[in-house]
Amino acid sequence: MLEKVRYEGAYPTRERAEEAVRLVLAGLGRQLTGDERVDLAACLPLEAARILSAQIPTLQPLTGWAFVKDLATQAGASLATTRWDTGSVLTTVAALAGSDLLTRILQQLPTGYALLFGQAQLTPAL
Repeated sequence: MLEKVRYEGAYPTRERAEEAVRLVLAGLGRQLTGDERVDLAACLPLEAARILSAQIPTLQPLTGWAFVKDLATQAGASLATTRWDTGSVLTTVAALAGSDLLTRILQQLPTGYALLFGQAQLTPAL
């Protein structure tokens, strides 16, 4: 997983890719609950699953953009860099999760996460 994130994010070192993975998975762990959280952890490599599972879910999940802003604040990084990190990690997570689980995850999360996972943000017709 780490090498895929490093490749997708074009990170110069393995350590930089690992920082991104830790930041984003910890943030995602605070957003997910229930079966989706358990099922996603089962799809991830052990260390990544531990990072995700060690987080206490928040009572009020953040929108996709608020999620990126929160991670940027925690990391002391720019919004652009954090958005890049988030996309690099979550597209890899999406590939590991598969389409059925990813659909369930996106249904649980507030708006704005589909693009972070590399998916189209579809809205129902009115």
